[in-house]
Amino acid sequence: MDSTKTEIAIFAGGCFWCTEAFFTDLKGVDKVVSGYIGGKTENPTYKEVCSGYSGHAEAIKITFDPDDVAYEDLLEIFFSTHDPTTLNRQGADVGTQYRSEIFYTTETQKASAENFIKLLTEQDIFGKKIVTKVSKASTFYPAEDNHQDYYAQNQNQPYCQAVIAPKLDKLKKNYKSKLKE
Repeated sequence: MDSTKTEIAIFAGGCFWCTEAFFTDLKGVDKVVSGYIGGKTENPTYKEVCSGYSGHAEAIKITFDPDDVAYEDLLEIFFSTHDPTTLNRQGADVGTQYRSEIFYTTETQKASAENFIKLLTEQDIFGKKIVTKVSKASTFYPAEDNHQDYYAQNQNQPYCQAVIAPKLDKLKKNYKSKLKE
């Protein structure tokens, strides 16, 4: 991959163990890092973020080549792999750290995200109001090592089997052409 053509996308859509797994195998995606963004605490720990007091969201930072995968494709997968209509929760995970938020790194990404949400709203795709926020990216803090590549290293863990695996199977079925060989 030509490093001069990489861009960064940052998404918060619930537990980062789940969201990381969805983007790792996409063509054009070089790297996915789990971490924290959007709060006030500097260098937060997982425990601080889980407390809800840090203000941070669990998020993923995706390094990608826009010639191989469009930002709009990343948005499509982001919106198809979590519920953007639930405020501060994804399934059983509840709290502001599980909010749905797009952290844009360029004005073009901001416009794309806002237009994508507008389109989903106009087409009433979810049947409810989309609560996903679009915010300028602040400092992204990588999570601790044990949270990186979590699904790949813990596939047999009950949470991974119950929550991540079924969504990943659906993703692989619906986006087969966009996955790495």
